[in-house]
Amino acid sequence: MSVRQTRRQAAQAAQAAAGELPEGAVAGDEPVRQVAMNGNGNEAAVAEASEHGPKENIFLFWPNIIGYFRIVLAIASLYYMPLHPRTCSLLYSVSCLLDALDGYAARAFEQSTRFGAVLDMVTDRCTTSCLLVFLSCAFPRWTIVFQMLLSLDFSSHYIHMYTTLSMAGSDSSHKNIDESRSKILHLYYTNKTVLFVFCALNELFFIALYLLSFSSPLLSPSLLSSVSNKEAMQIQAGAEVNTSLLSQIFPNPYSAAALELARANKMDSTWPWILASISCPVMLIKQGINVIQLVNASKWLAEGDVAARRAKGLPRKKTKST
Repeated sequence: MSVRQTRRQAAQAAQAAAGELPEGAVAGDEPVRQVAMNGNGNEAAVAEASEHGPKENIFLFWPNIIGYFRIVLAIASLYYMPLHPRTCSLLYSVSCLLDALDGYAARAFEQSTRFGAVLDMVTDRCTTSCLLVFLSCAFPRWTIVFQMLLSLDFSSHYIHMYTTLSMAGSDSSHKNIDESRSKILHLYYTNKTVLFVFCALNELFFIALYLLSFSSPLLSPSLLSSVSNKEAMQIQAGAEVNTSLLSQIFPNPYSAAALELARANKMDSTWPWILASISCPVMLIKQGINVIQLVNASKWLAEGDVAARRAKGLPRKKTKST
């Protein structure tokens, strides 16, 4: 039994047979004809929809606003850091805790962005680095340790994010780690509880060290020592300053607690020692994870270099000259 067709339907059938129209095109379907004309399929339709859709300001997304507030709190904590340990610790701790809140906000409002991920990581690295710099001044003998921790933190996270973006694509996240590459990193980044505990206790250890610089006589030696009356009489108006007296007044001038102890704003060292003891093992494991992250990202990046060189025909075979 023959099927009756209009001229328009017959023309469309001929075009579909020639590959000019996709199968299932309906006569008079303007969007389908437009897709067939531009040749981009769904991409063109999505692009056209995005052009006519509402414009979004990524910088004003709620997770990013929380990130800006974290930066403000971090700067405020740095202002109070040399003299006011309690205020500084409170501001710094709130800034770190908001790191978890912006992640929940991003998922709740469907506002996860690459800019937000980079802002979050940069803020974490900068706040931790500033605290480590202060600890280097507070504990000069341990400066090299804090310098190594700072370098490891920056290098491991930078190469990890760079490798993820270059090898897995710009749409990938640095937290999407395949289990075949590293089971430890996969657990660390995919389990939100594990990630929060490690990051929180890692920061808690450095905060406890910061508080100990204001309280512990074992870590921070006495900054103020009594000066005898005979020595005090030697300090006269217009007289040359005896540097030995200054060393007696401030035997450890490099400690960040000098001005605070001078104002008799001492702290009890019991709780800082407890917090440092509890968080120290987690901090050490966190540094081990940073090493694994650095090595794993380096290997992945090297694999990409090998594949790229093979695609270019490198290394070239040397021809024997006769």
